[in-house]
Amino acid sequence: MAAPWLILGAGSLGRLLAARLSGRQALALIGRRASVRALNLTTPEGRTTDHAVPRIVMADALYRPGLVHVTTKSHAVETALEELAGHIAADTPLVLWQNGFQVQPRVTRDWLGPVLCAVTSEGAYVDGEDGIVHAGHGTTHLGNLDGEHAALATSVARTLSAAGLPGRACDDIRRRLWHKLAVNAAINPMVAIHRIRNGGLRDPAHRPRVAAIIAEVATVMAAERIEPPQAGWSAHVWGVIEATAGNRASMLQDVLAGRPTEREAILGPLREAAARHGLETPVLETLWRDTPS
Repeated sequence: MAAPWLILGAGSLGRLLAARLSGRQALALIGRRASVRALNLTTPEGRTTDHAVPRIVMADALYRPGLVHVTTKSHAVETALEELAGHIAADTPLVLWQNGFQVQPRVTRDWLGPVLCAVTSEGAYVDGEDGIVHAGHGTTHLGNLDGEHAALATSVARTLSAAGLPGRACDDIRRRLWHKLAVNAAINPMVAIHRIRNGGLRDPAHRPRVAAIIAEVATVMAAERIEPPQAGWSAHVWGVIEATAGNRASMLQDVLAGRPTEREAILGPLREAAARHGLETPVLETLWRDTPS
């Protein structure tokens, strides 16, 4: 039998992976509390199903997993991995599911085993102690920042696809991470500040500031030599806003729940890149100050 997968982080993404993979892949979900209750999944089509997924705490992760999906927020990744390292083999493969572009290079450099990064457009949110709502279908791209471990990426993508989470191995994950960061920078802080759903950014009161954010992000991306989307940055970002108009972005969910946000993970890399290239980004600096942390 194949070695089980661990999912580190029982938030929306961790629960979605656990529920979808249940019955297809041996796994356990590591969270703050253990539970024997089933996970309740609501699909985008409105169906509800129960999934018997082992939910454990870190101290119970005593077996050798074949792979660990790390679905915690960016700011919690390295602390969580330090704790988990005492329970698993040092060369265990990881898949990082975080927003931004800060923790991924560090973990890829420092972890002894293979490290894949995932960029996903799947939508989900937590519903109570045992529920997960799969709010919208998407695609997940997987790859290593240095272009290695293609066979592992292909295998993981195939397993995700079979579980109803379409996955694709790719050799340009660095560019995809930057592209998602650009979209998140234009959406997440603004919806968190104003406590609105994504579609609210189309309101005339918010459109000019969103446009200004996109313009500065495009300047930073050009300096970093990140190729823009085929449609261009503005059309790409507004297209995502339109497609996800009813969604509550992850940063808004964090604010509403009183949790720390990923302000640093999303805006930090842009500010650091601007500083490296000597760029003035007053709109991003103001956004940084206004965004809840």
